[in-house]
Amino acid sequence: MRRFLLALILVPAFALAPNPFAGRWDFNISTPGGMRAAWLGITENQGKLEVWYQPTGGNVYQLQEVKQEGSHLTLTTSQPGGKGPAVTWELDVSGDKLTGVQKRGDATTALTGVRAPVLKRAMPKKWSAPEALFNGKNLDGWEPMGNPANSHWMVKDGLLVNEEHGANLKTTRTFDDFKLHFEVNCPDHANSGFYLRGRYEVQLEYEPLSSNPPERRIGSIYGRIAPKGDLPRKPGEWETFDVTLVGRTLTVVRNGVTTIDRQEIEGITGGALDANEGEPGPFYIQGDHTGGLKFRNITVAVPKR
Repeated sequence: MRRFLLALILVPAFALAPNPFAGRWDFNISTPGGMRAAWLGITENQGKLEVWYQPTGGNVYQLQEVKQEGSHLTLTTSQPGGKGPAVTWELDVSGDKLTGVQKRGDATTALTGVRAPVLKRAMPKKWSAPEALFNGKNLDGWEPMGNPANSHWMVKDGLLVNEEHGANLKTTRTFDDFKLHFEVNCPDHANSGFYLRGRYEVQLEYEPLSSNPPERRIGSIYGRIAPKGDLPRKPGEWETFDVTLVGRTLTVVRNGVTTIDRQEIEGITGGALDANEGEPGPFYIQGDHTGGLKFRNITVAVPKR
């Protein structure tokens, strides 16, 4: 009788064991074009896995073809189409690590994912005085990404200007928690972004409203967090952004209005420099979509130790 009762006690505990794939996973993927970052967010609901996928570019989306067999997971990340065959991921889990391959036709790419850090940190009690990241004279403290010949960033009349479609621009310094301030003049139909730690894009755009859902419009964390409120659209005018990021907790104030209030950034966005979410990273500004954007008064404050 004692053995029977013991079995009754143990079975429910075993049945409630968490799915080993559940969680958020960061991937740094080595490709012929360099390192690329991707992300998976996996939850289990009534015995079924729900999987959200952030590819190296574009926005996060839910995967429809998901199959788990014990410690093995098969995902279809893109369907066959005009650009080629379907892309699948074959993953095995062991503790806090996923390993496997991406398959696209006959081509395979090695995959390694690690559990994303939680990054829950208390708000700093004191901050440093704001420090200028752009001096209004030259590009000291900034460098183009990729081939410098493709860069169209320059200083004109004290403003940081991207004259036309070309290279992205990043700071030579890296940052962890911070308060960022910048002012931007975004022309109509332009599209850019200001990346935090090089991994999370604050979207800057004035494309037609029909082109993007709210979570991909100006002031959003691209594909992840839609700004609250309906601020007037001001293409061609100066707008201010004040962004506070502590761990994953984000606040955005646009033109004096809080549009994102202490919300969690779940994971990287498309265009992330890497998936090392627990590490400091640079700021970078997209210049590879369109030109014509202007920036001024870019400053940063960091926690006082």
